[in-house]
Amino acid sequence: MYFKIKIIYFLIKIKLERLTGLYSSVWYKKMKVFFFLKSLKSSAFYNYFSVYNSNFDELPIMSKSLFMENFDTINTCGISYKQASGIAENAEHSRDFSPMIKDIAVGLSTGTSGNRGLFLVSETERANWVAYMIDRVIGFSLKKVEVAFFLRANNKLYESAKSKKVSFNFFDLFEKLDSHIERLNNLQPTILIAQPSLLMLLSKKKVNGELRINPKKIISVAEVLTNEDRSYIEKTFQIKLAEVYQCTEGFLASTCSEGTLHFNEDFLIIEKKYIDEEKTRFHPIITDLLRKSQPVVRYELNDIITEKKNCKCGSPFLAIERIEGRSDDIIVLKDNHSKEVCIFPDIIRRTIVLSDERIEDYAFIQKDDKTIHLYIKSNFEESYLIAKTALIERLTRYNIIDLNIVNLDEHKHKIGAKKRRIQNEYK
Repeated sequence: MYFKIKIIYFLIKIKLERLTGLYSSVWYKKMKVFFFLKSLKSSAFYNYFSVYNSNFDELPIMSKSLFMENFDTINTCGISYKQASGIAENAEHSRDFSPMIKDIAVGLSTGTSGNRGLFLVSETERANWVAYMIDRVIGFSLKKVEVAFFLRANNKLYESAKSKKVSFNFFDLFEKLDSHIERLNNLQPTILIAQPSLLMLLSKKKVNGELRINPKKIISVAEVLTNEDRSYIEKTFQIKLAEVYQCTEGFLASTCSEGTLHFNEDFLIIEKKYIDEEKTRFHPIITDLLRKSQPVVRYELNDIITEKKNCKCGSPFLAIERIEGRSDDIIVLKDNHSKEVCIFPDIIRRTIVLSDERIEDYAFIQKDDKTIHLYIKSNFEESYLIAKTALIERLTRYNIIDLNIVNLDEHKHKIGAKKRRIQNEYK
């Protein structure tokens, strides 16, 4: 009961902040930052920097590896990496995600690159997360809402959304998809949440008549949502797709009424680290003002973000034009002068997709500085040659020639892993 009261309290607080305009107020945000920095004195790692008396921009920028290396001293719960790792690994193997350390939920993330991360979330933080999810994702309804959530691993954070009005139903990504179809048909979820690659598979099941659900809302998470996938899913389910940008580091963004992702700047500080000369693409450096048990301060994500200007919804929060992928997947090839040329994933993606509308799926994998593996799924044999020719023409504009493009007959995506169509495997 106490936990539900917390959720109601935070939900009212969120609504009041919006109604009064405080959520976009500069002085109110500064006050939040002030108290957040004060709370960091409980963290041995940040207390070392005397954060209460320091300028915010003097605090170190964190990478995932640095964050995990200092796990013991960053968190304020007195939980060691060994202790948390043990709980998380046991849950992964047993598929029982209920164990906690006192009131602290422990989660394990493998990440897109395979570099795992551990996260801690307190009861208060879980209540806050539920309130923001109800406000910006699930929505308020007098009728019972059945949520079907496909995840690699369950966690108390997600199960916290359960109530008489909201029923959260965990679907394990590691189980065979066919085993979920009957359960989905029986459940008839109001809201379906899954990664785009899984939503594509479910869409095909619906087309062939196996899946018979008509959710009122479908939310894409975890992977890059491409325009072609969005179009297919929306056409199949006859519904406008929403997105949530969430990772181990927190609930970062959700879509507005116009379908644009906006960062949650009422409780996040977003700094931009530009990665191109035109300053159109950046890595977000995030600080989450709600996370106290495991402070996330100036944490640099590897995602490539393109900013959107002037969203029609009128939100003051930073809008995202697209999330291209990760910097690890920037393609680096040598031109005819042996100079390295960096090509962003979205350029490769658009070249392939626009070359032939009959292409159903694809993969572009860099193996070395002269070798690319190309997979094209199509019912028409000429689609591969059309895509290959388009890529050669595009790369020639960068003076990249004599490239060895190898035809891949198949490219299997492992369910549960994040789907990456553009990959740089050359180190």
